[in-house]
Amino acid sequence: MMQQETKDKIKRLIQETIRPTLLLDGGDIQLIEITDDGVVRVRLKGACAHCPFSAMTLALSVEDTLKKEIPQVTRVEPVQG
Repeated sequence: MMQQETKDKIKRLIQETIRPTLLLDGGDIQLIEITDDGVVRVRLKGACAHCPFSAMTLALSVEDTLKKEIPQVTRVEPVQG
């Protein structure tokens, strides 16, 4: 079970590090859920929602950043809509 402190760190990292980078390119990210087994579910918004490179952004930017900083993160999944 993932501790609340770790979940808070994930939220902070998305808000303070990942989100500002996406905003610079006209995109955005919304945290939907963090599961107890380390899956982070996010929704890409703005320019990122329809970008053909959104899967790469998710894998190379969001997932790599989270996994590097927080080893308990097992993967990042996109949520549509």
